[in-house]
Amino acid sequence: MITPILLCGGSGTRLWPLSRKSYPKQFTSMIGSESLFQSCARRFFGAGFQPPLVVTADDFRFIVNEQLDDLGILPSGVTIEPTGKDTAPAALLGALQVLRKNPRGLILLTPCDHAIADPKMFRKAVLNGVPAAQDGQIVTFGIQPTRPETGYGWLLAGEETHPNVQKLVHFVEKPNANTVQALYDNKQCWWNSGVFLCRADVLVSAYKTFAPDVLETVQSAIDAATPDLDFTRIDPDIWERVNAISIDYAIMEKAQNVSVVRFDGAWSDLGSWESVWQETPKDKNGNGLSGSTTALECENTLLRSESDQVELVGIGLKNVVAIAMRDAVMVADISDSQNVKTAVKTLQAQNIPQSTQLPVDHRPWGWFETLTLSDRFQVKQIHVKSGGILSLQSHAHRAEHWVIVEGTAKVTLDGKVQLLSENQSIYVPLGAKHRLENPGNAELVLIEIQTGSYFGEDDIVRYEDKYARMVNA
Repeated sequence: MITPILLCGGSGTRLWPLSRKSYPKQFTSMIGSESLFQSCARRFFGAGFQPPLVVTADDFRFIVNEQLDDLGILPSGVTIEPTGKDTAPAALLGALQVLRKNPRGLILLTPCDHAIADPKMFRKAVLNGVPAAQDGQIVTFGIQPTRPETGYGWLLAGEETHPNVQKLVHFVEKPNANTVQALYDNKQCWWNSGVFLCRADVLVSAYKTFAPDVLETVQSAIDAATPDLDFTRIDPDIWERVNAISIDYAIMEKAQNVSVVRFDGAWSDLGSWESVWQETPKDKNGNGLSGSTTALECENTLLRSESDQVELVGIGLKNVVAIAMRDAVMVADISDSQNVKTAVKTLQAQNIPQSTQLPVDHRPWGWFETLTLSDRFQVKQIHVKSGGILSLQSHAHRAEHWVIVEGTAKVTLDGKVQLLSENQSIYVPLGAKHRLENPGNAELVLIEIQTGSYFGEDDIVRYEDKYARMVNA
Protein backbone atom coordinates (compact mmCIF):
# COMPACT_ATOMS: atom_id res chain seq x y z
CA MET A 1 0.00 0.00 0.00
CA ILE A 2 1.31 3.41 -1.02
CA THR A 3 0.67 6.55 1.03
CA PRO A 4 0.31 9.57 -1.30
CA ILE A 5 1.83 12.70 0.20
CA LEU A 6 0.07 15.59 -1.51
CA LEU A 7 2.18 18.77 -1.53
CA CYS A 8 -0.12 21.74 -2.10
CA GLY A 9 1.25 24.80 -0.31
CA GLY A 10 2.55 26.77 -3.32
CA SER A 11 1.35 30.17 -4.50
CA GLY A 12 1.27 29.56 -8.29
CA THR A 13 2.07 33.13 -9.37
CA ARG A 14 2.94 32.15 -12.96
CA LEU A 15 -0.78 31.73 -13.70
CA TRP A 16 -1.83 35.15 -12.42
CA PRO A 17 -4.45 36.65 -12.43
CA LEU A 18 -6.48 33.42 -12.03
CA SER A 19 -3.98 31.94 -9.57
CA ARG A 20 -3.05 34.18 -6.65
CA LYS A 21 -1.52 33.79 -3.23
CA SER A 22 -4.96 33.79 -1.58
CA TYR A 23 -6.23 30.96 -3.83
CA PRO A 24 -3.49 29.38 -5.97
CA LYS A 25 -3.78 27.29 -9.10
CA GLN A 26 -3.90 23.86 -7.42
CA PHE A 27 -7.33 24.69 -5.98
CA THR A 28 -8.78 26.12 -9.20
CA SER A 29 -10.40 24.37 -12.15
CA MET A 30 -7.70 25.01 -14.73
CA ILE A 31 -8.65 22.08 -16.97
CA GLY A 32 -12.02 20.35 -16.54
CA SER A 33 -14.53 20.68 -13.71
CA GLU A 34 -12.37 19.50 -10.80
CA SER A 35 -9.54 21.47 -9.27
CA LEU A 36 -6.01 20.24 -9.93
CA PHE A 37 -5.77 19.26 -6.25
CA GLN A 38 -8.94 17.20 -6.50
CA SER A 39 -7.75 15.49 -9.68
CA CYS A 40 -4.48 14.60 -7.96
CA ALA A 41 -6.25 13.22 -4.89
CA ARG A 42 -8.59 11.14 -7.03
CA ARG A 43 -5.67 9.91 -9.18
CA PHE A 44 -4.05 8.21 -6.20
CA PHE A 45 -7.14 7.01 -4.34
CA GLY A 46 -8.43 3.45 -4.26
CA ALA A 47 -6.84 0.04 -4.72
CA GLY A 48 -3.14 0.02 -3.83
CA PHE A 49 -3.22 3.37 -2.02
CA GLN A 50 -3.67 4.46 1.57
CA PRO A 51 -5.72 7.61 2.29
CA PRO A 52 -3.61 10.65 1.38
CA LEU A 53 -1.49 12.71 3.75
CA VAL A 54 -1.68 16.40 2.82
CA VAL A 55 0.98 19.04 3.50
CA THR A 56 -0.33 22.55 2.94
CA ALA A 57 -0.27 26.14 4.17
CA ASP A 58 -2.36 27.51 7.01
CA ASP A 59 -4.53 29.61 4.68
CA PHE A 60 -5.52 26.54 2.65
CA ARG A 61 -6.34 24.04 5.39
CA PHE A 62 -10.12 24.39 5.17
CA ILE A 63 -10.02 24.50 1.35
CA VAL A 64 -8.19 21.14 1.42
CA ASN A 65 -10.78 19.52 3.66
CA GLU A 66 -13.71 20.95 1.72
CA GLN A 67 -12.38 19.83 -1.67
CA LEU A 68 -11.54 16.34 -0.38
CA ASP A 69 -14.96 16.11 1.24
CA ASP A 70 -16.55 16.89 -2.13
CA LEU A 71 -14.78 13.78 -3.47
CA GLY A 72 -15.70 11.61 -0.49
CA ILE A 73 -12.03 11.22 0.45
CA LEU A 74 -11.04 11.29 4.12
CA PRO A 75 -7.30 12.09 4.42
CA SER A 76 -5.07 10.27 6.86
CA GLY A 77 -3.94 13.72 8.02
CA VAL A 78 -3.47 17.35 7.04
CA THR A 79 -0.19 18.93 8.16
CA ILE A 80 0.16 22.71 8.21
CA GLU A 81 3.44 24.37 7.28
CA PRO A 82 3.77 27.69 9.15
CA THR A 83 5.55 29.16 6.12
CA GLY A 84 6.57 27.82 2.73
CA LYS A 85 10.09 26.33 2.71
CA ASP A 86 10.07 24.68 -0.73
CA THR A 87 9.62 20.96 -1.37
CA ALA A 88 12.43 19.32 0.63
CA PRO A 89 11.10 20.23 4.12
CA ALA A 90 7.48 19.67 3.06
CA ALA A 91 8.22 16.19 1.69
CA LEU A 92 10.12 15.31 4.84
CA LEU A 93 7.14 16.30 7.00
CA GLY A 94 5.10 13.63 5.28
CA ALA A 95 7.85 11.00 5.24
CA LEU A 96 8.52 11.32 8.98
CA GLN A 97 4.85 10.81 9.79
CA VAL A 98 4.68 7.65 7.68
CA LEU A 99 7.99 6.49 9.18
CA ARG A 100 6.44 6.50 12.65
CA LYS A 101 3.72 4.10 11.55
CA ASN A 102 5.65 1.90 9.12
CA PRO A 103 9.36 2.54 8.43
CA ARG A 104 9.29 0.47 5.24
CA GLY A 105 5.99 1.93 4.10
CA LEU A 106 5.91 3.24 0.55
CA ILE A 107 5.29 6.94 0.00
CA LEU A 108 4.46 8.82 -3.19
CA LEU A 109 5.57 12.46 -3.11
CA THR A 110 3.55 14.45 -5.59
CA PRO A 111 2.80 18.08 -6.37
CA CYS A 112 -0.91 18.79 -6.84
CA ASP A 113 -0.80 21.10 -9.85
CA HIS A 114 -0.26 18.63 -12.70
CA ALA A 115 -2.69 17.89 -15.52
CA ILE A 116 -2.68 14.20 -16.51
CA ALA A 117 -5.20 13.15 -19.14
CA ASP A 118 -5.09 9.41 -18.35
CA PRO A 119 -4.86 8.89 -14.56
CA LYS A 120 -5.17 5.09 -14.89
CA MET A 121 -2.10 5.03 -17.11
CA PHE A 122 -0.13 7.11 -14.61
CA ARG A 123 -1.21 4.85 -11.72
CA LYS A 124 0.06 1.91 -13.75
CA ALA A 125 3.42 3.67 -14.13
CA VAL A 126 3.54 4.19 -10.36
CA LEU A 127 2.80 0.53 -9.71
CA ASN A 128 5.56 -0.41 -12.19
CA GLY A 129 7.97 1.37 -9.86
CA VAL A 130 6.92 -0.49 -6.69
CA PRO A 131 9.42 -3.41 -6.90
CA ALA A 132 12.34 -1.00 -7.32
CA ALA A 133 11.08 1.17 -4.47
CA GLN A 134 10.71 -1.85 -2.22
CA ASP A 135 14.34 -2.72 -3.07
CA GLY A 136 15.52 0.65 -1.76
CA GLN A 137 15.40 2.77 -4.89
CA ILE A 138 13.97 6.28 -5.07
CA VAL A 139 11.83 6.08 -8.19
CA THR A 140 10.92 9.15 -10.20
CA PHE A 141 8.77 9.35 -13.31
CA GLY A 142 10.02 10.67 -16.63
CA ILE A 143 7.57 12.15 -19.10
CA GLN A 144 7.90 11.30 -22.78
CA PRO A 145 8.66 14.75 -24.27
CA THR A 146 6.49 16.09 -27.06
CA ARG A 147 8.60 19.17 -27.85
CA PRO A 148 12.02 20.69 -27.01
CA GLU A 149 10.72 22.41 -23.86
CA THR A 150 13.00 24.85 -21.98
CA GLY A 151 10.55 25.34 -19.12
CA TYR A 152 11.04 21.84 -17.65
CA GLY A 153 13.92 20.01 -16.03
CA TRP A 154 15.02 16.83 -17.85
CA LEU A 155 16.16 13.34 -16.87
CA LEU A 156 18.80 11.17 -18.53
CA ALA A 157 18.05 7.47 -18.10
CA GLY A 158 20.49 4.56 -18.29
CA GLU A 159 20.36 0.79 -18.06
CA GLU A 160 17.32 -1.14 -16.89
CA THR A 161 17.42 -2.22 -13.22
CA HIS A 162 13.91 -3.71 -12.89
CA PRO A 163 11.17 -4.36 -15.45
CA ASN A 164 10.11 -0.96 -16.87
CA VAL A 165 12.56 0.78 -14.51
CA GLN A 166 15.89 2.35 -15.52
CA LYS A 167 18.77 3.82 -13.57
CA LEU A 168 18.77 7.62 -13.49
CA VAL A 169 22.11 8.84 -14.82
CA HIS A 170 21.59 12.46 -13.88
CA PHE A 171 19.18 15.37 -13.66
CA VAL A 172 19.42 18.15 -16.24
CA GLU A 173 18.53 21.70 -15.22
CA LYS A 174 16.08 23.65 -17.36
CA PRO A 175 18.03 23.91 -20.62
CA ASN A 176 18.48 26.96 -22.80
CA ALA A 177 17.34 27.18 -26.40
CA ASN A 178 20.78 26.14 -27.67
CA THR A 179 20.90 22.81 -25.83
CA VAL A 180 17.30 21.69 -25.55
CA GLN A 181 17.11 20.21 -29.07
CA ALA A 182 19.90 17.73 -28.27
CA LEU A 183 17.97 16.56 -25.20
CA TYR A 184 14.79 16.20 -27.22
CA ASP A 185 16.60 14.15 -29.87
CA ASN A 186 18.04 11.79 -27.24
CA LYS A 187 15.48 9.02 -26.72
CA GLN A 188 16.80 8.41 -23.20
CA CYS A 189 16.04 11.97 -22.08
CA TRP A 190 12.65 12.72 -20.56
CA TRP A 191 10.94 15.58 -18.78
CA ASN A 192 11.22 15.58 -14.98
CA SER A 193 7.76 15.15 -13.43
CA GLY A 194 8.86 15.91 -9.86
CA VAL A 195 6.95 12.86 -8.55
CA PHE A 196 8.87 10.35 -6.38
CA LEU A 197 8.09 6.88 -5.02
CA CYS A 198 10.19 5.28 -2.28
CA ARG A 199 10.19 3.72 1.19
CA ALA A 200 9.87 6.19 4.04
CA ASP A 201 13.05 4.94 5.70
CA VAL A 202 15.02 5.22 2.45
CA LEU A 203 14.06 8.86 1.99
CA VAL A 204 14.78 9.78 5.61
CA SER A 205 18.17 8.05 5.33
CA ALA A 206 18.92 10.18 2.26
CA TYR A 207 18.19 13.32 4.26
CA LYS A 208 20.48 12.05 7.00
CA THR A 209 23.28 11.73 4.45
CA PHE A 210 22.74 14.76 2.22
CA ALA A 211 20.67 17.24 4.25
CA PRO A 212 21.21 16.47 7.96
CA ASP A 213 20.45 20.05 9.00
CA VAL A 214 17.04 19.90 7.30
CA LEU A 215 16.32 16.52 8.91
CA GLU A 216 17.28 17.67 12.39
CA THR A 217 15.22 20.84 12.29
CA VAL A 218 12.15 19.33 10.63
CA GLN A 219 12.22 16.43 13.09
CA SER A 220 12.30 18.89 16.00
CA ALA A 221 9.49 20.93 14.49
CA ILE A 222 7.23 17.91 14.02
CA ASP A 223 8.07 16.55 17.49
CA ALA A 224 6.75 19.85 18.86
CA ALA A 225 3.65 19.82 16.65
CA THR A 226 0.21 20.36 18.18
CA PRO A 227 -3.25 19.18 17.09
CA ASP A 228 -5.70 21.82 15.85
CA LEU A 229 -9.14 20.41 15.05
CA ASP A 230 -8.41 17.84 12.31
CA PHE A 231 -5.01 19.33 11.49
CA THR A 232 -1.43 18.91 12.68
CA ARG A 233 0.13 22.31 13.27
CA ILE A 234 3.94 22.40 13.05
CA ASP A 235 5.83 24.45 15.65
CA PRO A 236 6.39 27.84 13.94
CA ASP A 237 9.47 28.94 15.91
CA ILE A 238 11.43 25.78 15.11
CA TRP A 239 10.13 25.73 11.54
CA GLU A 240 11.49 29.22 10.96
CA ARG A 241 15.01 27.78 11.28
CA VAL A 242 14.46 25.27 8.45
CA ASN A 243 16.45 25.97 5.29
CA ALA A 244 14.26 26.55 2.23
CA ILE A 245 15.41 24.14 -0.51
CA SER A 246 13.87 21.93 -3.18
CA ILE A 247 14.00 18.17 -2.84
CA ASP A 248 15.81 17.95 -6.19
CA TYR A 249 18.70 20.09 -4.94
CA ALA A 250 18.75 18.68 -1.41
CA ILE A 251 18.44 14.97 -2.17
CA MET A 252 17.72 13.72 -5.65
CA GLU A 253 20.66 15.25 -7.52
CA LYS A 254 23.06 13.77 -4.95
CA ALA A 255 21.58 10.33 -4.28
CA GLN A 256 22.95 7.33 -6.20
CA ASN A 257 19.91 5.09 -5.73
CA VAL A 258 17.51 6.99 -8.01
CA SER A 259 15.65 5.18 -10.78
CA VAL A 260 13.14 6.32 -13.35
CA VAL A 261 9.96 4.95 -14.90
CA ARG A 262 8.88 6.40 -18.24
CA PHE A 263 5.33 7.67 -18.66
CA ASP A 264 4.17 7.97 -22.26
CA GLY A 265 0.83 9.66 -21.61
CA ALA A 266 -0.12 13.33 -21.82
CA TRP A 267 1.21 15.38 -18.90
CA SER A 268 1.70 19.04 -18.03
CA ASP A 269 2.69 20.87 -14.87
CA LEU A 270 0.65 23.86 -16.10
CA GLY A 271 3.57 26.08 -15.20
CA SER A 272 2.66 28.87 -17.61
CA TRP A 273 -0.28 30.17 -19.61
CA GLU A 274 1.39 28.74 -22.70
CA SER A 275 1.16 25.26 -21.17
CA VAL A 276 -2.51 25.89 -20.30
CA TRP A 277 -3.10 26.85 -23.94
CA GLN A 278 -1.41 23.61 -25.02
CA GLU A 279 -3.79 21.58 -22.82
CA THR A 280 -6.95 23.51 -23.75
CA PRO A 281 -9.22 22.19 -26.56
CA LYS A 282 -8.80 24.42 -29.59
CA ASP A 283 -10.79 25.55 -32.60
CA LYS A 284 -9.61 25.10 -36.20
CA ASN A 285 -7.38 28.19 -35.88
CA GLY A 286 -5.59 26.96 -32.77
CA ASN A 287 -7.51 29.19 -30.36
CA GLY A 288 -8.31 28.00 -26.86
CA LEU A 289 -11.49 29.68 -25.60
CA SER A 290 -12.93 29.51 -22.09
CA GLY A 291 -15.84 31.38 -20.53
CA SER A 292 -17.52 34.39 -22.12
CA THR A 293 -15.13 34.86 -25.05
CA THR A 294 -15.26 35.62 -28.76
CA ALA A 295 -12.35 35.27 -31.19
CA LEU A 296 -12.39 37.09 -34.55
CA GLU A 297 -9.53 36.51 -37.00
CA CYS A 298 -7.36 35.10 -34.17
CA GLU A 299 -4.73 32.36 -34.40
CA ASN A 300 -2.98 30.25 -31.74
CA THR A 301 -4.42 32.41 -28.98
CA LEU A 302 -5.77 31.69 -25.50
CA LEU A 303 -8.80 33.75 -24.45
CA ARG A 304 -10.15 33.05 -20.98
CA SER A 305 -12.84 35.00 -19.12
CA GLU A 306 -13.35 34.07 -15.48
CA SER A 307 -16.41 36.28 -14.90
CA ASP A 308 -19.93 35.98 -16.30
CA GLN A 309 -20.02 39.78 -16.28
CA VAL A 310 -16.94 40.16 -18.51
CA GLU A 311 -17.15 39.40 -22.24
CA LEU A 312 -13.62 39.03 -23.62
CA VAL A 313 -13.30 39.72 -27.36
CA GLY A 314 -10.10 39.11 -29.31
CA ILE A 315 -9.69 40.66 -32.78
CA GLY A 316 -6.80 39.79 -35.07
CA LEU A 317 -4.67 38.31 -32.32
CA LYS A 318 -1.84 35.87 -33.02
CA ASN A 319 0.10 33.94 -30.37
CA VAL A 320 -1.47 35.93 -27.54
CA VAL A 321 -2.79 34.97 -24.11
CA ALA A 322 -5.52 37.18 -22.62
CA ILE A 323 -7.02 36.40 -19.20
CA ALA A 324 -9.91 38.51 -17.91
CA MET A 325 -11.03 38.54 -14.28
CA ARG A 326 -13.54 40.89 -12.70
CA ASP A 327 -10.73 42.85 -11.04
CA ALA A 328 -7.72 42.29 -13.33
CA VAL A 329 -6.79 41.61 -16.97
CA MET A 330 -3.50 40.15 -18.24
CA VAL A 331 -2.45 40.23 -21.91
CA ALA A 332 0.87 38.84 -23.15
CA ASP A 333 2.63 37.26 -26.08
CA ILE A 334 2.14 33.57 -25.45
CA SER A 335 5.90 32.95 -25.63
CA ASP A 336 6.44 35.48 -22.81
CA SER A 337 3.97 33.88 -20.41
CA GLN A 338 6.83 32.56 -18.25
CA ASN A 339 7.43 36.23 -17.27
CA VAL A 340 4.07 36.58 -15.52
CA LYS A 341 5.84 35.84 -12.24
CA THR A 342 7.99 38.94 -12.78
CA ALA A 343 4.88 41.02 -13.42
CA VAL A 344 3.35 39.82 -10.14
CA LYS A 345 6.49 40.86 -8.24
CA THR A 346 6.22 44.31 -9.82
CA LEU A 347 2.59 44.63 -8.68
CA GLN A 348 3.47 43.41 -5.18
CA ALA A 349 6.21 46.04 -4.91
CA GLN A 350 3.53 48.66 -5.59
CA ASN A 351 1.22 47.13 -2.94
CA ILE A 352 -1.51 46.51 -5.50
CA PRO A 353 -4.07 44.18 -3.83
CA GLN A 354 -4.82 42.26 -7.03
CA SER A 355 -1.26 40.94 -7.00
CA THR A 356 -2.12 38.48 -4.21
CA GLN A 357 -5.83 38.67 -3.39
CA LEU A 358 -8.81 37.46 -5.38
CA PRO A 359 -12.10 39.38 -5.07
CA VAL A 360 -13.61 36.11 -3.79
CA ASP A 361 -12.42 35.22 -0.29
CA HIS A 362 -12.90 31.58 0.74
CA ARG A 363 -13.64 30.74 4.38
CA PRO A 364 -14.41 27.48 6.20
CA TRP A 365 -18.11 28.44 6.36
CA GLY A 366 -18.37 29.47 2.69
CA TRP A 367 -17.15 32.51 0.78
CA PHE A 368 -17.72 36.20 0.15
CA GLU A 369 -17.01 38.60 -2.68
CA THR A 370 -16.46 42.32 -2.38
CA LEU A 371 -18.75 44.00 -4.92
CA THR A 372 -17.72 47.58 -4.24
CA LEU A 373 -15.51 49.44 -1.79
CA SER A 374 -15.16 53.14 -1.01
CA ASP A 375 -13.89 55.27 1.86
CA ARG A 376 -17.15 55.09 3.84
CA PHE A 377 -18.89 51.89 2.72
CA GLN A 378 -18.32 48.37 1.39
CA VAL A 379 -20.78 45.96 -0.22
CA LYS A 380 -20.27 42.18 -0.11
CA GLN A 381 -22.06 39.15 -1.46
CA ILE A 382 -21.88 36.41 1.20
CA HIS A 383 -22.54 32.70 0.66
CA VAL A 384 -22.82 30.43 3.74
CA LYS A 385 -22.92 26.69 3.10
CA SER A 386 -25.41 24.44 4.88
CA GLY A 387 -24.34 24.12 8.52
CA GLY A 388 -21.85 26.97 8.17
CA ILE A 389 -21.38 29.18 11.23
CA LEU A 390 -19.50 32.45 11.32
CA SER A 391 -17.73 33.33 14.56
CA LEU A 392 -19.39 35.28 17.38
CA GLN A 393 -17.70 38.62 16.78
CA SER A 394 -17.81 42.38 16.96
CA HIS A 395 -16.31 45.29 15.04
CA ALA A 396 -14.81 48.51 16.36
CA HIS A 397 -14.98 50.57 13.17
CA ARG A 398 -18.01 49.47 11.16
CA ALA A 399 -21.71 48.70 11.32
CA GLU A 400 -23.38 46.16 9.03
CA HIS A 401 -26.72 45.80 7.24
CA TRP A 402 -27.69 42.28 6.11
CA VAL A 403 -30.30 41.57 3.43
CA ILE A 404 -31.21 37.90 2.94
CA VAL A 405 -31.71 37.00 -0.74
CA GLU A 406 -31.67 33.16 -0.61
CA GLY A 407 -32.14 30.62 2.17
CA THR A 408 -32.65 31.08 5.89
CA ALA A 409 -30.32 32.88 8.32
CA LYS A 410 -30.02 32.30 12.03
CA VAL A 411 -28.79 35.57 13.52
CA THR A 412 -27.47 36.15 17.03
CA LEU A 413 -27.37 39.86 17.95
CA ASP A 414 -26.33 40.88 21.49
CA GLY A 415 -27.67 37.61 22.89
CA LYS A 416 -30.97 37.60 20.98
CA VAL A 417 -31.48 34.83 18.40
CA GLN A 418 -33.85 35.16 15.44
CA LEU A 419 -34.50 33.56 12.05
CA LEU A 420 -34.57 35.63 8.88
CA SER A 421 -35.81 34.46 5.46
CA GLU A 422 -35.64 35.86 1.94
CA ASN A 423 -36.29 39.62 1.60
CA GLN A 424 -35.84 40.22 5.32
CA SER A 425 -33.00 42.34 6.73
CA ILE A 426 -31.29 43.27 9.98
CA TYR A 427 -29.00 46.04 11.21
CA VAL A 428 -25.86 45.16 13.23
CA PRO A 429 -24.66 48.26 15.11
CA LEU A 430 -21.00 49.09 15.60
CA GLY A 431 -19.62 47.17 18.60
CA ALA A 432 -22.52 44.68 18.81
CA LYS A 433 -21.74 41.01 19.38
CA HIS A 434 -23.22 39.09 16.47
CA ARG A 435 -23.14 35.76 14.67
CA LEU A 436 -24.55 34.44 11.39
CA GLU A 437 -25.46 30.79 10.81
CA ASN A 438 -27.08 28.73 8.07
CA PRO A 439 -29.40 26.18 9.74
CA GLY A 440 -30.97 25.05 6.47
CA ASN A 441 -30.10 22.47 3.83
CA ALA A 442 -29.77 25.03 1.04
CA GLU A 443 -27.06 27.66 0.65
CA LEU A 444 -27.62 30.97 2.43
CA VAL A 445 -26.97 34.07 0.30
CA LEU A 446 -27.06 37.62 1.60
CA ILE A 447 -25.91 41.11 0.69
CA GLU A 448 -23.89 42.85 3.39
CA ILE A 449 -23.54 46.63 3.40
CA GLN A 450 -20.82 47.87 5.73
CA THR A 451 -20.65 51.52 6.80
CA GLY A 452 -17.90 53.10 8.85
CA SER A 453 -14.32 54.30 8.77
CA TYR A 454 -12.37 51.05 8.29
CA PHE A 455 -13.26 47.74 6.60
CA GLY A 456 -10.16 45.56 6.99
CA GLU A 457 -10.64 41.91 7.97
CA ASP A 458 -8.46 42.58 11.03
CA ASP A 459 -11.32 44.64 12.51
CA ILE A 460 -12.78 41.47 13.99
CA VAL A 461 -12.82 40.49 17.65
CA ARG A 462 -13.77 36.82 17.90
CA TYR A 463 -15.36 35.50 21.09
CA GLU A 464 -16.33 32.01 19.89
CA ASP A 465 -15.38 30.18 16.69
CA LYS A 466 -16.36 26.73 15.47
CA TYR A 467 -13.21 26.56 13.36
CA ALA A 468 -10.75 27.52 16.13
CA ARG A 469 -9.36 30.49 14.23
CA MET A 470 -7.26 33.04 16.05
CA VAL A 471 -8.91 35.79 18.04
CA ASN A 472 -8.53 39.25 16.43
CA ALA A 473 -7.49 37.72 13.10
